[in-house]
Amino acid sequence: MAETALIAAPVLDGLPQQPADPLLALIGMFRADPRPDKIDLGVGVFRDDGGATPVLDAVKHAEELLLARQDSKSYLGADGDRGFVALLEPIVFGADAANPLRTGVQTPGGTGALRLGMDLLARARPDMAIWIGEPSWANHVPTAAAAQLTVRRHRFFDQVSQRLEIDAMLAGLAQARPGDALLLHGCGHNPSGATVHAADWLRIAAFVRERGLIPFVDLAYQGLAHGLEEDAAGLRILLEAAPEALVAYSCDKNFGMYRDRVGALWVQATDGDALARARSNMLSLARTFWSMPPDHGAAVVRLVLSDPLLRASWEAELAGMRDRIAGLRRAVAATEPRLAALAEQTGMFSLLPVSAAAVTALREEHGIYMAGDARINVAGLRLEDVPRFVAAVGRWLG
Repeated sequence: MAETALIAAPVLDGLPQQPADPLLALIGMFRADPRPDKIDLGVGVFRDDGGATPVLDAVKHAEELLLARQDSKSYLGADGDRGFVALLEPIVFGADAANPLRTGVQTPGGTGALRLGMDLLARARPDMAIWIGEPSWANHVPTAAAAQLTVRRHRFFDQVSQRLEIDAMLAGLAQARPGDALLLHGCGHNPSGATVHAADWLRIAAFVRERGLIPFVDLAYQGLAHGLEEDAAGLRILLEAAPEALVAYSCDKNFGMYRDRVGALWVQATDGDALARARSNMLSLARTFWSMPPDHGAAVVRLVLSDPLLRASWEAELAGMRDRIAGLRRAVAATEPRLAALAEQTGMFSLLPVSAAAVTALREEHGIYMAGDARINVAGLRLEDVPRFVAAVGRWLG
């Protein structure tokens, strides 16, 4: 008698359908829109006044050097390009760059750094909660949830009044337990553009120390808000106050290397033994996530930072990017007083005080594309588009 084959139900049928990423859907709609005067304020990339996202001259020259000098593409290891990490440290940490109680590894972009750090926290303390402000970057909560951290929210910014809400933030965080993590944007808050001033950073740092919280700083836009040193000031205040901390860093925006995925994660620990354990777990997790991080982008950044001429060129180009964004903010605020808050905000993003219905109408009637929560990429504007943009948005302002 022939054996009867056992036929299992298709395994993949058990997967639930996931909703399309809203930003990717927005990209598709923009591309399909035939209107020649359409404006893309959704995708978070820097654009020049011609609408292009250029490769920086310093990056191009470093790539030429890399092509001429690179003699192997062998594995570097789970921690990636150590020279890249070491050269970033003075930019990020300033005079405290050589802190022996801090260790860093290369990651695939800032998101890779966030995921690695969150899984590290979850492995260290599975019952930990991570507190994330409302609003925050759309990928922060899903990344924390994927790492199986408990996500708690606190108020941070009021979209209607365009005001930072530090008092409400600290009141909400009163429920945090010692050992919980607090996710903070180092500068250029995404999506609001709200600026946290030094006095506010000092209040947050004192609160973190008193409550025994672990700050996890997402520094994704250094140099695009006020300047390289100024944009790291809040982070440095926190690190002085907190014995344990994590820092996720991205070079994707400030080097214009979006598709190369260039990032790093640093961990600050209380003592050398704790630091060694943390690093061993960082490498263990990284090995299972991506095994070895991609080399090209980190090698390019290393060459830029190690060559004085390329470093000067990069800083000048970065200043030009920052000045363009600030100029657009001033132009919008000067044209429409009800958007005056944009001139006080910094970085690439702002969260307009308009409704979801307004977002839809602006897209359908005017070809102005932005995220569903009314987040705009300010750098997506051209100066010549400002009057038309302001006129369209003005109809929906209170």
